[in-house]
Amino acid sequence: MELDPILISRIQFAFVVSFHAIFPVFTIGLASYIAALEGLSLKTGNPQWERLSRFWIQVFAVVFGMGVVSGIVMAFQFGTNWSNFSLAASNFLGPVLSYEVVTAFFLEAAFLGILLFGRGKVPQGVHFFAALMVATGTFISSFWILSANSWMQTPAGVEVRDGMYFVVSWAEAIFNASLWPRFFHMALASFLTGAFVVLGVSAWYVLRNRDVDLHKKALSMSLWLILVLAPAQVVVGDIHGLNTLEHQPVKVAAMEGNWERSEGVPLLLFAIPDQENQTNKFEIGIPKLASWILTHDADGEVPGITDVPRDEQPPVAIVFWAFRIMVGLGMLMVLFAVWGLILRRKEAYLHNKPFLTGLKFMSFAPFIAVLAGWFVTEVGRSPWLIYEQMRYADAVTPSLTGGMALFTLIGYILVYALVFAAGVYYLMRVITVGAPSHDEIVEDRLERRAKRPFSAASAAWEAEETQS
Repeated sequence: MELDPILISRIQFAFVVSFHAIFPVFTIGLASYIAALEGLSLKTGNPQWERLSRFWIQVFAVVFGMGVVSGIVMAFQFGTNWSNFSLAASNFLGPVLSYEVVTAFFLEAAFLGILLFGRGKVPQGVHFFAALMVATGTFISSFWILSANSWMQTPAGVEVRDGMYFVVSWAEAIFNASLWPRFFHMALASFLTGAFVVLGVSAWYVLRNRDVDLHKKALSMSLWLILVLAPAQVVVGDIHGLNTLEHQPVKVAAMEGNWERSEGVPLLLFAIPDQENQTNKFEIGIPKLASWILTHDADGEVPGITDVPRDEQPPVAIVFWAFRIMVGLGMLMVLFAVWGLILRRKEAYLHNKPFLTGLKFMSFAPFIAVLAGWFVTEVGRSPWLIYEQMRYADAVTPSLTGGMALFTLIGYILVYALVFAAGVYYLMRVITVGAPSHDEIVEDRLERRAKRPFSAASAAWEAEETQS
């Protein structure tokens, strides 16, 4: 049996990107949370905020390291598996990916050391500034990566000469038509991921009656956060969907499982797409709702998958079900946000075991939702690597064989399994040990106070703790 190098290369890149994506989407949200904790600690001097910050910085360090290790090989794959694409798009992608390194990675690397090892060695304000810079760096990094990906979805600002893409407008290329909806959609996804992980871990501590006074602070903060962000993500997701409808209508048709261009299209809750026969089996839907969502008109026209030839259609079943997984988990996040609001009175959420248990499991939901959304985005543009301009078959390395691609795929799976196992082991150790104690924080602050003056608020807290 002859192995298809294009298919295996796509599987390999999908595996590597999927494995890598779960780490930055978490660290982006967690970095901002840590910066908020450091700011509260600086402003109030309350050791509880520092305890939480120290705990989550340890988690951040492990996850950030896993993200760096898993992300390095992605750049190599452009050359080893997709050299035709790398050569053709190098005039745009080369500078953009370099900007990500220069403006974001260096910023994160410089201030991450201060964040991890600088406490007590630099003024508390400088430590807070380092946390802000790390958080800012994660967002700058995501901007450049999403700009590159969005350009592949909605190419602009370039012209093709002899098979090479040349930039004629950097503004149009970088700020292409799908950048901002995709960027804000991913930013909210990152915040929600960080919030639900904090909620899940905090719920775990509360259920075990460990350090409840500390972790209820994290619970309260994160519940307020998801109450705002989960509904906001629904709105931004709708805007992103409308943008996709304008620029990639066939992708939207696959998301909706709509084969023929028609009006008054139902929102399918369940169906089995049959791509061979260009139809669905066992449809269950809500009449006209897809038309209303996509066009704001119950009788609005929705594009069909058959608008393009079969060889330009994406794998419909993958896109269709990945989209429903993403949306379903998003609705579940909204449900938990509302449930948390209902339990706000007298801090009932601290004593509601079903709610806390649900939060534990919901800590995995954002990762699954992000991966599902990523599959919708990437699989939905098939067979195009650069939408409607370059196919996967034209982008792959000419000399690559299926055996070579399979060998490296197996290698990545084995190495990443080892990385993931080690990372989970150390994360479990951090969580099992928990946050440093109140007494440890106070003692450490007193030692630092003897060496370097801190904020007036911090000094007031230290004096109070010393007297007690």
